[in-house]
Amino acid sequence: MVAEQGGPEDQKPQSDEARSAFVPPAGVGRPTSAPEDDQPTSEFAIPAGLTTEPQGSGAGSASGSAPGAGTGSDTIGSAFAPPRTYSAQHSPPAFTPAHGSPMIRLTKEAPWQDRMRTMLRMPVAERPAPETVQKPDETGPAVPRVLDLTLRIGELLLAGGEGAEDVEAAMFAVTRSYGLDRCEPTVTFTLLSITHQPSLVDDPVTASRTVRRRATDYTRLAAVFRLIDDITTEDVEVSLEDAYRRLAEIRRNRHPYSGWVLTLAAGGLAGAASVLLGGGPLVFLVAAVGAMLGDRLAWLCAGRGLPEFYQFVAAAMPPAALGVALTLTHWSDVRPSAVITGGLFALLPGRALVAGVQDGLTGFYITAAARLLEVMYLFIGIVVGVLLVLYLGLQLGAELNPEARFIAHDRPVVQILASMALCFAFAILLQQDRSTVLVVTLNGGVAWVIYGAMARTGNISAVAATATAAGLVGLFGQLLSRYRYTSSLPFITAAIGPLLPGSATYFGLLAVAQGRVNAGLASLSTAVATALAIAIGVNLGSEISRLFMRVPGAVGGANRRAAKRTRGF
Repeated sequence: MVAEQGGPEDQKPQSDEARSAFVPPAGVGRPTSAPEDDQPTSEFAIPAGLTTEPQGSGAGSASGSAPGAGTGSDTIGSAFAPPRTYSAQHSPPAFTPAHGSPMIRLTKEAPWQDRMRTMLRMPVAERPAPETVQKPDETGPAVPRVLDLTLRIGELLLAGGEGAEDVEAAMFAVTRSYGLDRCEPTVTFTLLSITHQPSLVDDPVTASRTVRRRATDYTRLAAVFRLIDDITTEDVEVSLEDAYRRLAEIRRNRHPYSGWVLTLAAGGLAGAASVLLGGGPLVFLVAAVGAMLGDRLAWLCAGRGLPEFYQFVAAAMPPAALGVALTLTHWSDVRPSAVITGGLFALLPGRALVAGVQDGLTGFYITAAARLLEVMYLFIGIVVGVLLVLYLGLQLGAELNPEARFIAHDRPVVQILASMALCFAFAILLQQDRSTVLVVTLNGGVAWVIYGAMARTGNISAVAATATAAGLVGLFGQLLSRYRYTSSLPFITAAIGPLLPGSATYFGLLAVAQGRVNAGLASLSTAVATALAIAIGVNLGSEISRLFMRVPGAVGGANRRAAKRTRGF
């Protein structure tokens, strides 16, 4: 017989395991607050006591009232809805105008250096799309080959002494001409790199190249500029194979002047500098012989693999030795100071100094620091070579008088001719093209006329006169480079030769050798100030030429952006 079934309490005895975890224990009453809802409160719900603004015509959702949506305080406005104060009739100017953003088109009449420099200084989002000048293959541009060609061209420019900004502009011009967009070149003192990003979702392609050797050959530099100008010109078709072939020919071409011609040019430079400082025909001959001996000795050291520092030490010793020997022989017709100073003119690294200061002024501080450090090492090499000879001469009883400063003789015609001869010899040393030698010689003569008129006739500070003359050199050099669509270095570097601080350097070293350190440092400081005045003046003259000329950019005139706009903070 089956037992009678009892109630639920008889089937499920009360125990701790049968209770809910949220049920209050026995003996604890429920809270007197409002009863809990069956569902937890949403974190997006409006807190109790907070009322929303009534939804008007402009405060609701951008798409109007949705089906089932409440009104008044029951509906929350959309985060993307315009504010209540917005009016379509009096709306503020939008970020993108209704007619679209204006397209930037760079004028084709401007040199490619200015066009590429303008785009490099633009933000990436504002750069115009590349207008492919050279027709790529059916499969598109060969990215690795274009990047390799760009790096090889940049290597030749940087090794030839071109400024970092112009090297970046050249690399940027080559990539854009072959249809590569979103390329970013980077130039330092010894390393070139370029990055190409095909699209925002593709991995970037980066290539780099190291510059290990530097050679001063402005003829090769001009040939590279002609190649870049042809690549960036629509009328001339230059395929990748043609560009590689022409680049190989440029690298294989021999220098226009042989080694012995360069040695004779070094002698002519030193002789012209000695005449510029008041020397006569005999001084010219002795200074030329000393400079040629120093040049041959430097060639011998270079053939043995010695670093450039020791080459400068060796090259500075023969001119100083001849000057000391003339003092010991007591020749009254020969000025030893003019002989030694003339030899220093052929060694002072004016080209590297101008390039270093230019890189610093345009924002390439790493490259500028490296170039100026190179200038400092070369200058120290000259100091060591001259000091060794001067100290030995003083021990032998040579009567070198640091107070016997050069006397400004009243012979302006002779000095103008000497300055032009100095520029001519300097242009030969720089391996310039024969078509530019005469132009740079005239530019140097004009610079010396300006310096002589200000410093000697007008009694203006020598540093200020040097800066003004160097500024005119930079201005004329930039104008000539724009006219010929080439680099400005062949028209500038040799023209600053007569302005180099050779005399201040010599008298400073002589004072240090005699133990008059304070006077020597003061004279060397004047030499450094003059050198910086030359470099800054050249750069300022170049910038002024761009300032007053038509700036390539958008129709209506786009301002050329500065290299840096931080103002120090």
